[in-house]
Amino acid sequence: MGFARFMALALYHPEVGYYRRPRQRVGYGEGTDFYTSATSGVVFGELVSSACRQLLVTADRDPGQHTFVEIGAEPEHSVLQGVRHPFQAVRTLRISDALKIEGDCVVFSNELFDAQPFTRTVFREGAWHEIGVTAQGGRLKEVMLPCQRDRLGVEGYHFDEPLSATELASQIAGQAWRGLFVALDYGKTFGELISETPAGTARAYHRHTQSNELLARPGEQDLTCHICWDWLSEVLAGKGFHPPTLESQEAFFIRRAGDYIALASQEDAKTLSRRKLALMQLLHPSHLGQKFQVLHATR
Repeated sequence: MGFARFMALALYHPEVGYYRRPRQRVGYGEGTDFYTSATSGVVFGELVSSACRQLLVTADRDPGQHTFVEIGAEPEHSVLQGVRHPFQAVRTLRISDALKIEGDCVVFSNELFDAQPFTRTVFREGAWHEIGVTAQGGRLKEVMLPCQRDRLGVEGYHFDEPLSATELASQIAGQAWRGLFVALDYGKTFGELISETPAGTARAYHRHTQSNELLARPGEQDLTCHICWDWLSEVLAGKGFHPPTLESQEAFFIRRAGDYIALASQEDAKTLSRRKLALMQLLHPSHLGQKFQVLHATR
């Protein structure tokens, strides 16, 4: 089977999929596999709330008339949990929930698109091949499958294509709702993907260790790759969103949630509080500030 099919089963199979198992995956505790901006707790939610409010007001929209819809949140968690917010209501759509969005909304996600199944390809002997998965001798192994690609390649070059992420963006943007789209994730432009990542961007995470052992521990480790921001921007623009804007997480929060950051810094000026530490982790370029990017647009 193609790698995208394998990944869909490994992550989302109803019984044994990694994201379907009732366990804690995110955080610093024992047994967790990775952490995200949401690990910073309520500070992250306050930044998101403040930034989304500012974007709506700038677009001459009333935040109090919008429902905040979070897609893909971890079980029993949501980004606005414990956060005072200006929105009319809050909806949290889990992985197993139907993706139905309508009315005036803020549609928000955090590391949703990088966890969608992707197609792995490699250029060998003058042609592109899809990397598939086969079972051999009781073990999973890579296998080369035929692949039709018209782009030029360099021998040995890998390109992990986040096609399902683009399809998901189209599914979200294609529904009859209006308001604000905000996605926090990590990715690159198409030019960066084809020029800066000759080994591809696919990787696995298990117990806070990154590896290239993508076929190991199916259902027990996270699988991910960088998304293509150009493809998502093109989808949004094609569905009437404007202008799709891409910023680093650091720039997004400093520009859109500056009032909150200034107030928090002033209140905690004399102490190295947990809130200040969380802000440093979320904003500093050497931490999460540059690792993650934010794509936002209105319709």
